[in-house]
Amino acid sequence: MATLLWILAAVLVISGIFALVRKQVLWGIVLIVVGLIVGPGGVSIFT
Repeated sequence: MATLLWILAAVLVISGIFALVRKQVLWGIVLIVVGLIVGPGGVSIFT
């Protein structure tokens, strides 16, 4: 389960960075924050 959360968090953060590069600032910030919340290192919503 932890590995799955790490993968999901990484995908969200990378998607957020690409959104920032494409000038979609709000969407990029939302994706990065959600990625940090979901990740096992952050405040995981699943535990």
